[in-house]
Formats: sequence, structure tokens, C-alpha cells
Amino acid sequence: MRILIRASEQQQSYLQSGFPEGTLVSWYQPGCSFTDADAFIDLLYDSEGPVFTDGSLMPVFLCAVNATRQELPEGIHRINAWPGFLEKKSVEIVPGTAWDQAAPVLKALDWNFVTVPDQPGMIAPRVVAMIINEAYYAWGEGVSSKADIDTAMKLGTNYPYGPFEWAGRIGLPRIAALLQSLQEADERYTPAPALLEEAGLVS
Repeated sequence: MRILIRASEQQQSYLQSGFPEGTLVSWYQPGCSFTDADAFIDLLYDSEGPVFTDGSLMPVFLCAVNATRQELPEGIHRINAWPGFLEKKSVEIVPGTAWDQAAPVLKALDWNFVTVPDQPGMIAPRVVAMIINEAYYAWGEGVSSKADIDTAMKLGTNYPYGPFEWAGRIGLPRIAALLQSLQEADERYTPAPALLEEAGLVS
């Protein structure tokens, strides 16, 4: 199986040591051909936009954490490849149509995965975004410093990162965009003013 992957240098460095023998992986470069590929995985879709989205030709996976399948072309499979999540024991997938043809792609890469409902934020990003938001509310109200909030969260929950460390890894614009999307259905997700300010979305 030949799999074409669009990824950042950091993602490539992490992934390239874990491909099983017999699975041929190529890294996407602008202008490269898709004709020889059996599947395409775009880990940069939500940050850099689309380069190929024709799910009728081959299984296509897009890192589309916020966008639901209704907002994407037919046949697309959503994957959570936000920084810090791809390295976890399993990745979140929202299956599209023809899943029976797409699942073997992940198995060929030896990626463990869990299927989740088709909703903005999937599951883990939604939870982490909420934690980050609450931390920004606390910090903005002068409850404690960022470092102390990070330390308390890691000690109290055994999480690998504190909320501000997570925000730095994921990127505040991503977090803000997800919260704003979720806010449309539930005011609990209203972004903290301090978060929006640091994300450069308010002056």
C-alpha cells in the first residue's frame, strides 16, 4: 500500500520511525502527483487549507477537528492530528463513507484509533479546549500565575501538560476557533477575554 501524507517537519520526524515494513509512505510536496497513491492523509488541513479532497478516488483523511462531515467533501474521514494528540496511544477518527476501504489504511500504518461522533472538536480536543479556557478565565481574574496553574493541573490530574502548556503546543488560534464554534450551541464554551486577547482576536 502506498500512502501519501502531508505533514509538518515535526510530525514527519515523529512518524517516520514507526511505519511497518511493507507500507510505503511518501511525504507530500507541492506539485506532487496523487495518481500513484492508494490513500492520502492531510495532517495540515485545518492550519494550511486543502490540497486534495476527492474521497471518491481514494481514502482521504483530513485533520479537520472543527469542521463536521457536513462541511467537508463527500467521503472524507476526519482525524485529530492536533499537536500533542497524534503522539497518543490512539487517534480519534470520524469515519466517512466507504469506511471499509479506509480502515485498512490506518492498520497498514499500525495506528491505533478510536471512532468518535461527528461533532465539532471530537472528544479530546473539546475537553482540552474547555480546560484551557477555564485556566484563562482564572488567570485573567488574577487567581494565580500561568506557571502555578500548570503545576496544579499536572499534580492534580496527572496530565502530561498544564493548560497553558497545552495552549502553547496546540496554538491559541485553534483553541479559540473551536471554542467559538462550540459557543454557538452552548454558552459554557464562551472564550475567556484573556484567551482571545492572547490569540490576537481582540485589541
